[in-house]
Amino acid sequence: MADQAFAGYLMNWLSENNDMGRAYSVANVLDAKFNRLELEGKWRDAIGCPELTGTWFVQGDIKNGKSSLTFQMTKYLTRFERVGYNFVEEGLSATVQDLYHRENMREVAGRFILIDKESPEELYERLKKHKSPNIVVIDTIQFWEFKFSDYKQFKHEFNKKLFIYVSHMEGKKPAGAVAQKIWRDANVAFVVEGFKGFPTSRYGGGEPVIINQELADAYWGLG
Repeated sequence: MADQAFAGYLMNWLSENNDMGRAYSVANVLDAKFNRLELEGKWRDAIGCPELTGTWFVQGDIKNGKSSLTFQMTKYLTRFERVGYNFVEEGLSATVQDLYHRENMREVAGRFILIDKESPEELYERLKKHKSPNIVVIDTIQFWEFKFSDYKQFKHEFNKKLFIYVSHMEGKKPAGAVAQKIWRDANVAFVVEGFKGFPTSRYGGGEPVIINQELADAYWGLG
């Protein structure tokens, strides 16, 4: 009777929990198609050909070039999709305007929008709309009221979008527990130091990106 009772319980549980993940054969895995970005030049050398989904992460100390790297990278990514850049820390400001001039962002007008200090709730509502950006930047994560459970919800509900999180550092790690968890989950990550971006990517690459040659040479004693 005990075995019959357990079998009945198991059947009921399976019928109520029919959202279990699929199991894939070798052929399923090898034949699967993914939306990968066919990057070229220095970006391919840095991070390979990543998927247009999931999480990327950029971290660095202040005034080392992390926002410049992120602008350069997302300007390039406008070749593939529209970018929404949520500047949580500074918003629309003179310093951001200077960054726009420095990176010549006029070249990607219509493909790149600045989102001015939107909260997670506001950004969530924006991303639910038709034709919202498919590449979304949060700069910086420490200035956002964002829990790791929120991160998982964003990643699940907007699983066709790519999120890029920009972070301050504390020692050799991102500042704060939430940022560290996001960093560990990222498929692509950059550490920015001395106007160079040092990548780690699950898609290959590995070559550093020079953000500003003159400033990098001065920092690394090559000038």
